[in-house]
Amino acid sequence: MDRNLYQKRLTKCTLMMRSEEFDVLLVTSRSNLFYLTGDNRTIAYALVTQSGKVALGVPMTDLSDAQTSAHFDLLDGFEDDTTMIQSIKNQFQKLGINKGKIGLEYSNLTRSISDLLARSDLLPSEKLIQDCSFLLTELRKVKEPDEIERIRMAARVGDTGMKAAVSAIKPGITESQVAAEAEFTMRQAGADGFWGTYVSFGQRTALSHALPTQRKLKIGDMVCIDIHPIVGGYSADICRTVCAGKPTAEQISAYDLYLSTQQCTIFNSRPGTCVSDIEKFFRESLDSSGQGQKNYGPPIHGVGIDLEDYPMTYKFAPLQKTREPLTLFPNTVLAIGNSGLSIGPWGVRVEDTIWVSDKGPIILTSYLRQLANMA
Repeated sequence: MDRNLYQKRLTKCTLMMRSEEFDVLLVTSRSNLFYLTGDNRTIAYALVTQSGKVALGVPMTDLSDAQTSAHFDLLDGFEDDTTMIQSIKNQFQKLGINKGKIGLEYSNLTRSISDLLARSDLLPSEKLIQDCSFLLTELRKVKEPDEIERIRMAARVGDTGMKAAVSAIKPGITESQVAAEAEFTMRQAGADGFWGTYVSFGQRTALSHALPTQRKLKIGDMVCIDIHPIVGGYSADICRTVCAGKPTAEQISAYDLYLSTQQCTIFNSRPGTCVSDIEKFFRESLDSSGQGQKNYGPPIHGVGIDLEDYPMTYKFAPLQKTREPLTLFPNTVLAIGNSGLSIGPWGVRVEDTIWVSDKGPIILTSYLRQLANMA
């Protein structure tokens, strides 16, 4: 663990805290905990003070592991939700914080938990509670070189998984079996986990992000494979559509339209570009065919610790303090091709992970983009 890396992130965080007059942040989302402390547990919390001190709380069973895997100043254990709340209260006391402006991640907390934390006997009595989600979003939106390298590694694993999935396509195989081939191969190649593996055949390719079923492949089926490996805590996203047999002229036309739209969108994804303009170009290009309709979901989203990271219009625009449009920054990472083109009983989609460098877009996922006779 590179403690200097986490210290640099905390220094950046505390500068932003001072600007927004936060005295302490209560960080509860797994992604932000991982970014600031290196702790990747699904159940944990961290108090981050304006001076840069971190009080980490983990399950009692995980204390020994946290000692070696996380960056912190104070460590406490808890046994369940009730004792976790008490642990948070104890950590406030240890840090000597008895008043001030406290930031909560409203985007990660249920209303009941938010109300519970706001009770006067749990947090300091003289307090002002505000949402700090926007601050943590701002903190993570530009990727560091180490983060980009981890995403690049995840992209290579995704390419390996896609090759295995496409190679497994044959009459009689199920969607679930194709997904299993992809996941097994990615685990072997270094994946720690997956955000989801979507495989669909035939009419189900017109669905948005269809989970695999026991449906068996037939000759002539369209096949959509969408995989999301996690390597070293960071994600990649790759989707391909292929045909199990000879594609029809209509399928080739739809595929070519989608691929050209995706590739042009990638070319236009440069620092300073407005995200809504990119999305508008993508949608209008598909609509220009006059024959299709898009599946649910925005055509692009950010990629990082979370699969859907900054920027993503519907998710992150509400978290901004200003009404300025979401824009691309150098060292933003995107997935482009998140929404499909549905043509009656089938659909097509191609998605890649893109690094928006200061010199322009660089495609990190490289598996073949071709609608081919795979059976």
